Amino acid sequence: MRVVRVIGILEQGGGQLSALRLSRGLRAYGVETVRLLAGDATPGGVALARRYGVELETFVDPHSGDRLGLQWQARPKFADWLAPRLADADLVHAHMVGAWTAAAAVIESTVPLVASEHNALTWPAGDFTAPARTAAPRVDAFFAHGPAARDFAAGIGIAPELILDGRSAVEGLDATPLPGLVTPRLTFTGRLHPEKGPDILVRALGLLTRPITAYLVGDGPAAAEMDRLVAELGLTERVRRTGWVADPERYVVGSAVHVVPSREEAWSQSAVIALGLGVPVVGAAVEGLPRTLGQGRGILVPSEDPAALARAIDGVLDGSARPDPRPGVAYARQFTVDRIAASYADVYAEARARRT
Repeated sequence: MRVVRVIGILEQGGGQLSALRLSRGLRAYGVETVRLLAGDATPGGVALARRYGVELETFVDPHSGDRLGLQWQARPKFADWLAPRLADADLVHAHMVGAWTAAAAVIESTVPLVASEHNALTWPAGDFTAPARTAAPRVDAFFAHGPAARDFAAGIGIAPELILDGRSAVEGLDATPLPGLVTPRLTFTGRLHPEKGPDILVRALGLLTRPITAYLVGDGPAAAEMDRLVAELGLTERVRRTGWVADPERYVVGSAVHVVPSREEAWSQSAVIALGLGVPVVGAAVEGLPRTLGQGRGILVPSEDPAALARAIDGVLDGSARPDPRPGVAYARQFTVDRIAASYADVYAEARARRT
């Protein structure tokens, strides 16, 4: 099966990694992503696609610095650009509302369209619910990666039987630690972006009764602000920022606690990888994280509350509130690349059968 994959923005983020891992894993099931079409793109995102061996074309020059907000909105020129590039597909899988609404406008009637939504829809460039509602009848399967995405899909009229649990494939569950890392250590992995809450974690670090070295593994638009906040709170000796790395799990494995302090989080690959490595996870009780860390797998704290986060971290470090790692390890093993690729291959086959 020849699949063309479309994504609203290609950057060094979890949704993008999910799509690329899926593309590679599906090859074992006779599903080839013949090209990845990105609206907006960054040089780091382009490097990711290259790393996963996926042929890439971008609508926006990734080196221009331009951003058209194509994660959130479908522009007619983007749809027109997509049209000839979708023509030879057996199936189109589009990630992010700007991508699947654009694809829906130009895809051939015999070609199935699968949509994925990885985030809560916050509409930073204006509310585009109406175009999404127009596109909804053309969607043959909708992968919702969190409760907000599921509610949105239902709200625009996608049939309940077509709304599926979106799950990301994770890698690194057999990781070994990098040499020279401080022990004990705390880890955060992900984009340094306000929605991921790294500032909440930094403030919590200043409240700990048991000081610990923290690794902030990742990069993003809030990086400079994190450096400023770390210095302001006098934490320079305790916080180590690595920048973006290809193998964040090598920092996580063997750490004393992994923290997911997000303001928005549909599921959290970061949390699942840590669970799979047997590392205690403390996360904010937002959107999909209660499901990820539920049933005793992790520890949940109120969002936007550095003091509560600090208390939970202290509890893990002093042993008074450390979860049993076994449920988390078992949970994470469901999301290997092979298992996730197999489930998506089945959905693709069903969607194609309905269109032929």
